[in-house]
Order: sequence, then structure tokens, then C-alpha cells
Amino acid sequence: MADAHVDSTLQAQIIQALLENLRNFYVFPDIADQICERLKTHLKAGDYADINEAEFFAYALTQHIQEVNQDEHLWVKWHPEPIPDHEGSLLQNQERVEEWKQKGKLENYGLHKVERLPGNVGYLDIRYFFRTSWGSGETIVAAMNFLANVNAVIVDLRNCMGGNPSTVAMICSYFFGEEPLHLNSLYWREEDFTEQYWTLPYVPGKRLVDQPVYILTSKNTFSGGEEFAYNLQTRERAILVGERTAGGAHPGSPHRLHPHFEVFIPKGRAINPITGQNWEGSGVQPDIPISPDQALKMAHKLALQSILESIRQPASRPFRLLVDEAQAALKEIETSLGS
Repeated sequence: MADAHVDSTLQAQIIQALLENLRNFYVFPDIADQICERLKTHLKAGDYADINEAEFFAYALTQHIQEVNQDEHLWVKWHPEPIPDHEGSLLQNQERVEEWKQKGKLENYGLHKVERLPGNVGYLDIRYFFRTSWGSGETIVAAMNFLANVNAVIVDLRNCMGGNPSTVAMICSYFFGEEPLHLNSLYWREEDFTEQYWTLPYVPGKRLVDQPVYILTSKNTFSGGEEFAYNLQTRERAILVGERTAGGAHPGSPHRLHPHFEVFIPKGRAINPITGQNWEGSGVQPDIPISPDQALKMAHKLALQSILESIRQPASRPFRLLVDEAQAALKEIETSLGS
């Protein structure tokens, strides 16, 4: 366990390491220079002189490096346990990678719930898009195959904190046809390279091409969760229900500043092929604004209405039973929503 105390000498060392990493890696070099000048101004003004507690010092640095352009992907964190000594991105450190692999497995690779709601509406709760190379692929395929026969889909991203863009593209692929579609690009400063992400020409199991899709969002929806929502919204493939998202479109990686301090530095920026823009700072705007705690009911209501509209005259007993189930569920939701 680390001593949670920081003195002025240690503060200066950490800030110097932070300045070097920002200048070397931050996606916008001109903004990096502005952030560095702001940090030096705070240090010279003595704004850290009364901060002795390490965790609060990390919090203060985070607030100050976000002052220039409010980049929520840019943060400093204190760790009570030592951080592996590794030059460059900590994502290249095998110990850190193994921890993330274990985290993914214990969290079911970010897929917290999949179920059939009344009216044959599928529901998928995604909290994180873990890399398929870490073992998430089979779990994703199983979840999507569970939804193969539903009449509409609700994807819940209200608590989704991000993840890998390739995994985002994989799940997006289930909602489009076999013809590959360009979903997103990432420009990386360090390599001066633009990486494209497309839907897959093949997915294991059925695609959900014809089913209406509703995506739940909140102010906690961040990064990869925002990309998923933005990808489907710009392609007019989904209706977003809920709250404006957090607004983080700059991917990056963590770097070690000190045995107990790390910084996460955005090294790239998203570029949507439809808008030419991204959701940085502005967030992804819902099509139907509503409080997050009411978003699921509203999306379920819209899904049920869509299903009932598509089968106005059920031709068989199973469809008549489905209509009865959907009508009963719709009546209960409308009563609950007061509509």
C-alpha cells in the first residue's frame, strides 16, 4: 500500500512527466501545448501547495487538464498499489492485459442481461465492449443468437462505459445486411494513420435486419457506448431513447507517470463517415428525450406499437396470442407512463 501523501517535490516530478506525455501523445498537439501551459500556471500560482493527499492531487490534475477542451477521456489516477514499470502505453504491459482479461470474464464480457420482454421484444444490456481477442466473441454470439427470433430489439447502453471499436462493429453488424457498411474511422496522431471500422460480411447466426431497434442512453453512456449509438443513429437504423450521452470520442491509452500515478491520454479521434464529425463534447442526442429511469418503458412501448402495427390482422393462433400479449403489455406500460 502506497503512502497517500505527496509533497511539493513529488508533485513537480509528476507534473513534469505529465507535460512530457501530453506533448508526445495527445491527439491535438496545439491543445496539448495549451494544457501544459495551464498546468504550469497552476503550479507556479501555488494551487497545489495545500494538497497533500495523493488521490485528491490526481483529482486536481484531472480537473486542470480538462479545463481547456473538456476532454473526459483525459484523466489522472492514483493507485494505492504500484503500477507496472513499463515504457509507453500500459495496454502493452502483459500484467495489465491479464487483469483486463480476467475483468472481462468475471463481468461476462460486458453483457449483463439478455431476455425476451412481453410482446416478443428482445432486450440486451451492454456495459462494456471487451475485445474479442480476450474471449468475448462466443458470449456475444450467444447473446445475439438468443435474440434471433424477436420482433424488435432494445439495446440498453445507459451504463455502458466504452470499449473496443472492433467489438462495437461486430455487434453493429447483426443489425445490418451482408454488404459491408463503413461505421466509423479513428485517426491516430502518433502513427498519422486513419483506421476504418466496417460491418462484417459474415456473422455467426441470424441477422436482425428487419427488426426495429431502440437504444437506451443516459449521461453515463460513454466512449464505445456512444459510438454504437451514433453508428446506428446516423445510419437511421435505430431510435435513441433517453438522455444526452457523456461526449467522449477520443480513444487512447494509459501511461505511467510514477509508481502510483497514471494518466489516460487520448491519442485518436473518431470520424463518422456520414457526418464527418463525432460526439466529442456534445454527446449523442436522443431522438426521444426522456429520463433514464423511464427510457426502458418508453422504448418497450414504441417497440410494442411497432409490432402491433406490423401484424394488424394476425392470420394464425400463434400470432393472435402474440397480439394479445403485446396489447396487454402496452396497456400496462401506458398506464405506468401516464399516457
